[in-house]
Order: sequence, then structure tokens, then C-alpha cells
Amino acid sequence: MKHTYHIICLLLFPLLASAQVGIGTSSPDVSTVLDVSATDKGVLIPRMTTTERDAILSPANGLIIYNTDTDRIQLNTNTPATPIWQALSAAPVAAAIIGDSMKYSNNDVTTDVNPASSIDLPLFGTNNWNDNTALYVVSGNQVVITQTGRYEVIVNASLQNATATDRNAPEIRIELNGTGIGSYGSTGYMRSANGHEESSLHIREIIEVSANQILTVGIVRSANSGAVNLRSAGTSNIYIEKIL
Repeated sequence: MKHTYHIICLLLFPLLASAQVGIGTSSPDVSTVLDVSATDKGVLIPRMTTTERDAILSPANGLIIYNTDTDRIQLNTNTPATPIWQALSAAPVAAAIIGDSMKYSNNDVTTDVNPASSIDLPLFGTNNWNDNTALYVVSGNQVVITQTGRYEVIVNASLQNATATDRNAPEIRIELNGTGIGSYGSTGYMRSANGHEESSLHIREIIEVSANQILTVGIVRSANSGAVNLRSAGTSNIYIEKIL
């Protein structure tokens, strides 16, 4: 056993002592930590669904995965505490034209959208249309807008109490790269009495967007702590149109 241990140490020592590791090459590039070389094979990174990705604990800034739901490589461009998964695409950005628009609607009716800390409203379940998928790059509950311009954004969220709790009042706001902009949608007062279990939130804004900013709709609790869901599939939506 001791003899085997010494052999393993001797085999591993060159790797541990070197700043570079080469796979398929004995001369890794001096600027790399890992240099993989091949002419007949590729590198396969971890593949997972959106749900599996979101279950990663404290994903590092720069962490890369392949999302099998969206068929895209995704990169965490934010902190481990609040990851933002941006899709990477080798496709050239098509020249956007005035009037290019997209509309997505929800199929999520189970997420509690009355949280203590803001979450991204799950509006991107169904693609109603997307005139320019190189301009509007949708991934998870966010959209990357790849061209600088002025955009009209319309958000509608239909809500219902999930539990018999009085006075729930979630509110929404458009966010760019995680920072709220423009008005609040704060009309969602719902009272569990006499059948007053439903309400809705609405925003219509025209915003300035810089290339590759990430647009989300944040939703957060502003009153009571009871659970609230989106009312039913297709009743909540987001519409974005390039106007300048």
C-alpha cells in the first residue's frame, strides 16, 4: 500500500508543481491554467435544466453551464447571492428595426410572487412572438436587449391569493441589470373577504436601454406575508417594442 502511494505521488507531482496543465498537449500555452488540444473531439460542460441551474448553491461569478431548456450556454454575470444568467450566443446581432417587438406570457402558477426579497417575475414561460431573437435574447425570467435604443415596455400581472390571508399587496417594477427604474405597479391589494382574492398589477413605461442590458420585472412584498400566485397560465405577460 505504501509503495502504491509513492507511485501515485510521483505521477501527480508534475501536475501539482506546474502552473499549466495540458490535455492533449505536452506544451500548454504559458497564458493558460488549462490547455485542451484536440482535432477530433470537443469539451462538454455541465448540462442541466433551468430548475437544476437555479438549485446551484452560491454560483460563482463567471460560472458557465449549458441550459438544456433553452439550448444555450449561460454565464453568471452577477454575484453568487443574486446570480444573473446571461445567455452566450455566437450568432451575429441582427440590425434591429423600429417596431421589432416581443411578447411572452406566464405558464408558472405555483411560484410565490409575494416574497420578502424581490424576485424576477416568471413571465417568460410561453413565447407569443419574438420578431428578432438576436435583439431580444430570452433566458429564464429575463431578456437581454442587445441594441441601444428606446423601448416601450408593458407588463401585466394577474394575481390571486394562494392562502386565506388578508391584505396581500405585492408590487412590481422594471429592472435593468438588477436596478429598478421607472414607476411601480402597486395596485395589488387583495383581501380575503367576500371573495376578494384576485387583483392585478400593470406598468407601461418607455425606457432608455444600453446594449446588452438585462431586463427583468422585480416583484416583492409590500404588506402582508401570505402566499400569492399568478392567476392562471397566459394571464400575465410582458410586451417590449423598439421605438427609437
